Formats: sequence, structure tokens, C-alpha cells
Amino acid sequence: MSTAETTRAVLGDMANRVLPGGSFGGVDLDVVVAEGKGGRITDMNGRSYVDFLLGSGPMLLGHAHPDVTAAVAAQLGKGTTFYANSEPGIRLAAAIVDAVPCADKVRFMSTGSEATFFAMRAARAHRGRDKILKFEGGYHGGSDYAMMSTAPQRPGNFPQATPDTAGIPEVLRGEMLIAPFNDAATAISLIEAHKDELGGVIMEPFQRILQPKPGFLQAVRDVTAKHGIPLIFDEIVTGFRFSYGGAQQHYGVIPDLCALGKIVGGGFPLAAVAGKAEFMAHFEKGAVPIERYTPQSGTLNGNPIAASAGLATLEVLRRPGTYDHLYATGTKLKSGLEDLVRKHRVQAVVIGAPPLFDIVFASGPVEDYRGLLREDVSKLKRFNALCLEAGVLKADHKIYVSLAHDERDVADALAAFDTALGTLAREARS
Repeated sequence: MSTAETTRAVLGDMANRVLPGGSFGGVDLDVVVAEGKGGRITDMNGRSYVDFLLGSGPMLLGHAHPDVTAAVAAQLGKGTTFYANSEPGIRLAAAIVDAVPCADKVRFMSTGSEATFFAMRAARAHRGRDKILKFEGGYHGGSDYAMMSTAPQRPGNFPQATPDTAGIPEVLRGEMLIAPFNDAATAISLIEAHKDELGGVIMEPFQRILQPKPGFLQAVRDVTAKHGIPLIFDEIVTGFRFSYGGAQQHYGVIPDLCALGKIVGGGFPLAAVAGKAEFMAHFEKGAVPIERYTPQSGTLNGNPIAASAGLATLEVLRRPGTYDHLYATGTKLKSGLEDLVRKHRVQAVVIGAPPLFDIVFASGPVEDYRGLLREDVSKLKRFNALCLEAGVLKADHKIYVSLAHDERDVADALAAFDTALGTLAREARS
């Protein structure tokens, strides 16, 4: 056994001893990453993989981008955190306000779960109502409120919520209402029926890998605006990915509040709530009556290291042609995977958008969470395992595309997809 293999084995044993399930709680892969460069990662055995996991999405520029690395190195010598205002955080907030249509002001935090939690709290404070409506299958972090009907195996009747985890107080089930994604008529009906109870509506404008149907987002915006119900876009994933102004700019539908994360921290722990001034006022003592004030602070709010990385990332994303390049790479990968599905006559569809998509092993249109439940999950797991064997790393159900993925990465990935789908087709015939 080589030194690298020995080290990998020692680390694997150590992980199983000290970590629940032997992992950090992310993807369940027998890979220990040693380093990442551009669009690839290298494991402890020295094997290289085309990386479509990208740290679960933050690394839109690829790993170890020189501009981000330089910005972080420059800040390190000046101090790592202060629990007070600093230049990088203030400049990052200004950049977000300039970029994001709904953003008049910004409040930083460290995680996406915090951002969605405090966005919901601010909405409830503004509206003076308790209930939040979310969409079935939407993921909004790990808070008790968010972990409702994210991945129910036996979905209930709308708007009944189903807890996704043990440990959630039973009383909270009644505080979350559930609507179907991409069904405008039902969503409008539920919002109309519960308009006097709702403190807000939260949604991923692009839900996991599901594109919104034309008019769906605007229909939700119209009915919430009609009744003065705050609309929250969870843009943890889509912020700065679908366009510089996020999904709200891409789709032309503007919420009242949004949650940002992943890309905005440049690979470091940083997230934010951004929104219109009247909603963000609830974070400012004295700006609203004391009973409507929502105090929020965090040791690492606006951390200067993370903010420096975020600023450097946004500076790259502002360069002309950046998103054209991202979409061109993603389109080549997505259309190539679609061609391979047809070539091997595998029962599957490829859904999503060029910066973020995946294969779904099901027949017919897949437009909502219940459509995803039709998938043959065993085939998806087999496909992902075959891709890993062939040198492609991806999430359970997402292919993230980065600006660093080059022609070689695309070619190697398509070759891996070809091999994996060919194997699945042969296994299906045997």
C-alpha cells in the first residue's frame, strides 16, 4: 500500500471513529479530498476528478481562483474577525445592493439556514402574522420551520406539512403551510384561503433542479402583493449563478426579501438577508416599534475574510462575457447528456438550466416534487457511482457548472456519462 493509500485509510478510520456516519454530513462518498484546482479536485490517493459538486455550489469560479486567493491572503495579515464593521463587509454589502433588484439593505450571517430563518422572522414581524407558506420539495436550510415537506416520501394533502426530521416540536406543523411548486392555480387558491394567517411566502425561484413554468413566479408575486404578504426568494443557490442579479433578475420577478449564500461568500462561510428597506428596518433598533424589532447578531457577521473572498468573486463575475461563458459550458454539458440519454435509450430526462441541472431516471415531464418521486432512485445511485468510478464527482441530484470547467473537463465528463449510461443500458437488458 502506498503512503497516500495508507494516509487515506488512516483518515477513513479516524473519520468513522470521530464523525457520525464518518462524514461531515454532506455527500456520502468514499472520497477524501486533498485539494481542488479550477474545475477538478484530487483525492488523498492522488486521483483527479472533474468536480461538479463544487463544494455544494459555492465555487462558481472553480477552486483556488487566484483573485480570490490573493484577496484572502491580503486580508489575513490585517486580522480575521472583529465583531465590528470592516471595509470588506461594507463594500460587499454595497455590491449586493447594486446587484440584487430587491436589495435596499443587507444583513450578514454565516449560513444559508440562518439567512432563510431570519428572512422568515423578518416577514412575520412585518406582517404581524405567524404562518409561512412554502412549496413542497423546497429546501430552505435546517431550521425547524424549514424542515417541513422538503423530502416527504408519502406527501400529505395540501397544505398539510410533514416534518422531515425527528426533534421538531409538533406544534410547529401547524405554522407551515405547503403548496405544490409549478401549480399556480392551487398556490393562488391556498394563499387566498389563508391570506389572513400568513406572515409570508418563501420559495426557491428555481426549486432544486426544477425550472419554474412560465408565469408561475409572477402569479405568486401578484397574489402576495395583492394581500400585502411578504414574498421571500431563497436565492442561496441561484444568487449570482443564474445572472449577476440572481434568479429574480433572470426571471424578472422581484420579491420583498431574499436569502443569499454560497457564491456570495466566495467559498467561505457567509450568507445574507437582503431586501426592501421597509422589511430590513425590522433588524434596526428604533426603526420600528419595539414589538416588531427582530434583533440579529452573530460572532462572524460580515467576517472580513469571507467578505474579501466574496468581493473578489463578484468582481470576476462582473467582467464582460462571464455569464455567456458559463451558459455556453453548461449548455454543452446538458445537451451532451441529453444526446447520450437518446443514444443509449435510457428511460430518463435531463432537467434544469445550463448552470445547474441533472439527469432524472423517470419517464414523462418532471415539473414538481411529486414528479421527482417517480424516479428510479436505484438507477440514479448506480449512475452516480459509475460516474465516480470514471472520474466525475457530482452531488446526489445536481450537476453544478463552474467558470473553470474547460473543454477537457467537458469532454472527460461526457465520456464518463457515456460509459455510465451504456453500462445502465446493458444492465437493463440483461
